[in-house]
Amino acid sequence: MSTTFDRQESFGWLINVVANKAAKTFDTELKKHGLSIALWPTMMCLWEEEGVTQRDISQKSKVENSTTTRTLDKLEKLGLVERRDDPNSRRSYRIYLTDRGRALKNEVIHLPVAVNQEMLSSLDESEQKTMIKLLKKMVTAI
Repeated sequence: MSTTFDRQESFGWLINVVANKAAKTFDTELKKHGLSIALWPTMMCLWEEEGVTQRDISQKSKVENSTTTRTLDKLEKLGLVERRDDPNSRRSYRIYLTDRGRALKNEVIHLPVAVNQEMLSSLDESEQKTMIKLLKKMVTAI
């Protein structure tokens, strides 16, 4: 393996360029609906399961607990989530979507699919499947 750095052959640089483009495109689309990419992982977790704790959201979304706290504060101000007392613990809350938060799912759930299709459009179907397979393998190993 070569010890010289060639940006054009660097996995890190290449994946970063693709990820940044996807994130920018996705964030632009989310902003049209009053969301941002920073809020997305928490909303996805809650669309999958409500009534979870902040710690559950942090673990599922792979986001730091302090970041999740700030995200929930923002989502609460937007009227998309509410904190309710946890019947099992006086020190924690359960997080629930509001009706508005639930309804928003139908408006935005197609957006990541469209962004993914756009990002993969330069690859044929076989290459797309291989790319996803390899990335899943890498993510599993992390």
